[in-house]
Amino acid sequence: MSYPGYPPAGGSYPYQQAPEGYPPQPGAYPPQGGFYPPQPGAYPPGAGYPPQAGGYPAAPGGGFPPQAGGYPGAYPNMPPAGQSGGWSGQPGFGAPGGGMPQGYPGVPAPGQQPMPGYPGAPNPTVPGYGGGVPTGPTAPVAPTVNKGFRGSIKDFPGADPLRDVEVLRKAMKGFGTDENAIIELLGTRSNKQRVPLKAAYKTTYGKDLVSDLKSELKGDFEDLVLAMLKTPAHFDASELREAIAGAGTDEACLIEILSSRSNAEIQEINRVYKAEYGKSLEDAISGDTSGHFRRLLISLSQGNRDEKETVDMSLAKQEAQKLYAAGENKVGTDESQFNAILCARSKPHLRQVFHEYQQMCGKDIEKSICSEMSGNVESGMVAVVKCIKNTAAYFAERLHKAMQGVGTKDRTLIRIMVSRSEVDMLDIRQEYLRLYGKSLYTAISGDTSGDYKKLLLKLCGGSD
Repeated sequence: MSYPGYPPAGGSYPYQQAPEGYPPQPGAYPPQGGFYPPQPGAYPPGAGYPPQAGGYPAAPGGGFPPQAGGYPGAYPNMPPAGQSGGWSGQPGFGAPGGGMPQGYPGVPAPGQQPMPGYPGAPNPTVPGYGGGVPTGPTAPVAPTVNKGFRGSIKDFPGADPLRDVEVLRKAMKGFGTDENAIIELLGTRSNKQRVPLKAAYKTTYGKDLVSDLKSELKGDFEDLVLAMLKTPAHFDASELREAIAGAGTDEACLIEILSSRSNAEIQEINRVYKAEYGKSLEDAISGDTSGHFRRLLISLSQGNRDEKETVDMSLAKQEAQKLYAAGENKVGTDESQFNAILCARSKPHLRQVFHEYQQMCGKDIEKSICSEMSGNVESGMVAVVKCIKNTAAYFAERLHKAMQGVGTKDRTLIRIMVSRSEVDMLDIRQEYLRLYGKSLYTAISGDTSGDYKKLLLKLCGGSD
């Protein structure tokens, strides 16, 4: 879904405080002087505060609000807060009554002792998580935050699926196919406007839209069109399935999807994968990978990363020291320590950890990983670090590599252009220009051709 000014920059909470103060809950205490927190004498609050169980505020459809780097809009069919499948329904993940998650999975609430055996659990004397936001010279270099909607494809005003399928039917009926009509229509509709076209087409004509398109189109253009007619979760699930079950394992695809999606998105991917392919994503990963790379993928596939924006400076320093002790300052490498920190902590917290690591040992965390690890686990860990540091730059690099050299990795090109077109395509374009000195639009124009190129350029949205 595309709303003006959405998704929120930096993963911040999509809530703007009204000028008159904190909006009262039903039955809650009257706000004092229109401000929040209440003035002395207004506390303890009356019945009705804190907000109702299930977290605050609930996203449309009951799903968690998307985080930075995820698809806009709540996923369809996400379970209501407080039921299984979401944060608030998991034991130990939320406050009593289903409030917002406290810390990363398994970490006790402030004032409690750490759970025994949890890797890297903080000492009871360490300040609780969220003890402060990095400021001043100790703050890491975070990616530029661009506010407002950063996708290249928006809702088309007044789009009507019944009129749209009439255009598609006319484009495919009779002798020849009007590819330009298909490009113009699909290239100007958002995902939530494209997906219903399948049902509208069958209702109107009694035929399957996907089957008709397959019979009329071919090659990369066909693959791109069909990808655009899937929901984000179905598209990701199908890409993961192909990466696992296809000829050889596409490890880079597995890491790309699992390291860049939000918790709610990953949980929805898991649900769709099981429904579509009859086995869990975790089982599929376990059967096709091994060793520490398998453990990295399984950790990421849980969709349980902490997603708070606050950073505990003391804990960030401790975890930078733990990573140093597990790698550079050790004979051999303790990959499990890297796994525990990189897969559970929030992105803002990890950016601070990477900064502290650089300050402490004078070496970038990526270079340490490359010198300490090898093979798939090395490339996987490096990809996770890059995605956490700057998601848009990570995707710009992936696109560049897909179009570099002999032949184009079209599957990667299609996946990124479709999946990021309503998320952060404008940021990816900026990073591409900064990193490679030419616009993404120019790169696509020079590396693709025909109708395939035309529709990709629609997703790109323009030149820089």
